[in-house]
Amino acid sequence: MPRAAKPTKAAKPTTPGPQDDVVDLLLAQHAQIEELFLLVAGGTGDARRDAFDDLVSMLAVHETAEEELIHPLVRTLPGAGGEDLVGDRLEEERQAKEMLNTLIDGGVDADGFDTAILLLRDAVLQHARHEERYEFTRLRQHIAADRLRGLADAFLEVESAAGEPSTPDGGSDPLDDATRDELYEMAKEADIHGRSSMNKRELADAIREEA
Repeated sequence: MPRAAKPTKAAKPTTPGPQDDVVDLLLAQHAQIEELFLLVAGGTGDARRDAFDDLVSMLAVHETAEEELIHPLVRTLPGAGGEDLVGDRLEEERQAKEMLNTLIDGGVDADGFDTAILLLRDAVLQHARHEERYEFTRLRQHIAADRLRGLADAFLEVESAAGEPSTPDGGSDPLDDATRDELYEMAKEADIHGRSSMNKRELADAIREEA
């Protein structure tokens, strides 16, 4: 398994090497998410806040790409039970998102955060292990190696789109040029609910709606 990248203030998902396929990429990102949980659980003050923001962003783009690319693909693979298998994973994701939103609303300084982040970690990592056991094995069994390598690039493209602002009209809106951190501060000033779980595009859209 590729070594998880060390998170920075604006942590980015691990990217594949030339021989890595989408399963290698997913495993590496799972390891990166686990490392971010360690940083949040063991951190204090601004370091904990930064690590939590990185974790929220990482989970958002990773799950978006899985929901748009991996889960639909698993549904189409040979063998019975694909629909139920994916349904179980989506239910796990829904429950984890509810737990995460509660933490986001309360913030890292809230009473009970230490316990709640560990509960979320357990739920997310159990979900990851289920994906690895039930989905990733099916991908390797039924999809050719060259296609799996191509899917790694496709997965990163979906993640990139999930983390970047959309500019359908080609306009010069300054929100489109702002960083996620800058958009987050604007959303904070506007008291936009759920801002910590939003990617750049979602933050920009929410700020526009508030204007």
